[in-house]
Amino acid sequence: MTTRAEGIQHTLRTLVTNTPDIEGAAVVSADGLIVASVLSTETDEDRVSAMAAALLALGERTAEELGRGTLEQMYVKGEHGYIVLMNAGSDSVLEAIAGSGAKLGMVLLEMKRAAAELARLI
Repeated sequence: MTTRAEGIQHTLRTLVTNTPDIEGAAVVSADGLIVASVLSTETDEDRVSAMAAALLALGERTAEELGRGTLEQMYVKGEHGYIVLMNAGSDSVLEAIAGSGAKLGMVLLEMKRAAAELARLI
């Protein structure tokens, strides 16, 4: 029998392993705390989680203010790749880091599957 934490970690590892364009992933609480991650050792988890929560809060407020309904996903594109955020349950966010050549449609599809599994676990 696996624990909740092991299930979350397994889901993240599977996402990163099975989606070549995804370089790392994390589950972050709505208040900016890291729940679990599969990130490179150079990545500061606390910083990543705080920025994800801030981005999500801004995205939710923007979607609401502009009458776009409930925020489902958002991404930031830089010259070296993407940061993609997607709700994973009511109080958690799935964050993925993808390279600049990533096929965004595939990344979103795989993230959607992982987010559904994470929502079930969380």
